[in-house]
Amino acid sequence: MEAVRLIVTSRRALAGSDRAPEIMTEVWQAQALAQAIGSRLAVFGPPELRGEALGLTELAGRGCGVLDTPVLDTADLRAAQLGDLGDARQTLLCLGGLLGEVGIALVGLASAADDEGTYWQCMEAIDAADESRDRVLEMLRRLADRDQPIPEETREAG
Repeated sequence: MEAVRLIVTSRRALAGSDRAPEIMTEVWQAQALAQAIGSRLAVFGPPELRGEALGLTELAGRGCGVLDTPVLDTADLRAAQLGDLGDARQTLLCLGGLLGEVGIALVGLASAADDEGTYWQCMEAIDAADESRDRVLEMLRRLADRDQPIPEETREAG
């Protein structure tokens, strides 16, 4: 399945979750999807994104690692359904939005947490989602830099 469709599915599922276990499952799913997208970009993406994409893979993996792994059927694991990345810019724009929503959902969970363990789990997951989003924004910046035309005076000086 195309990356953007999976991201949209994750955003809808996160928005439709109202209980803590459901939200945590959707946060885990989003981080796993970010990890898969980062991995795919690191191997097949534009060369200028590969280092940041590898960093995204590591950070999103940490985001999954700080959360309890949900019990999911393999068919329900969105990251495993990732086929085509599509347009890198569009994928990254959508992924950045999803990671921002993940952070917001985790803040809500942390503020309502009944126990210290859940609170700290949320805090670590917020940190991982925020750092993952920073990597996504850096990749978008690199794509924008790549697409900027070289000024005429710079071409003449070279």
